Amino acid sequence: MAHAAVRDGAGPTVKLMCDFNQGLSLGDALVRCHALDDQGLYWFEEPITYDNIPGYVQLARELKTPVQLGENFYGPRLLYQAVLAGAGDYIMPDLMRIGGVRGWLRAAAITGAAGIPMSTHLYPEIAAHLMRVTDTAHWLEWQDWADPILSEPFPIKDGHLMVPDRPGQGIAWNEKSVARFAQ
Repeated sequence: MAHAAVRDGAGPTVKLMCDFNQGLSLGDALVRCHALDDQGLYWFEEPITYDNIPGYVQLARELKTPVQLGENFYGPRLLYQAVLAGAGDYIMPDLMRIGGVRGWLRAAAITGAAGIPMSTHLYPEIAAHLMRVTDTAHWLEWQDWADPILSEPFPIKDGHLMVPDRPGQGIAWNEKSVARFAQ
């Protein structure tokens, strides 16, 4: 089984998550997630379309593995509706889609009031700052996509992104790299 090979390769302490990227119908999600429910996965991420709130309610109710959703919420209103409905165990807004810093802060207030852990989707150099003011901060999704155009990429230490002690966002652009990629 593929899961066993991944677990064997990653080791027993690494948390494995499964991201379906909204690729399943509710029926298929129920079948697949139930089949994986005893595999020790940390979460199932977006198995069905982001706006199928009743489907997420059913998944969250039936599954033992936590359900993560929210990276496709445009603004905090649908996030609020999902929280009220009990549509998931974890919320993961995308900084751009949720409405930037203002939308993030609104979403963080909603998840904080509900006690739901909130993770990030993309934009780690900005999202790391926002996680510091998110009451229920959970996971920072990290990728090094911006590193080629940063003069000083944020370092990783012991599995944690180290936010530099610099003014503003702590980002300094490598102007030569920016110019090269702009062509």
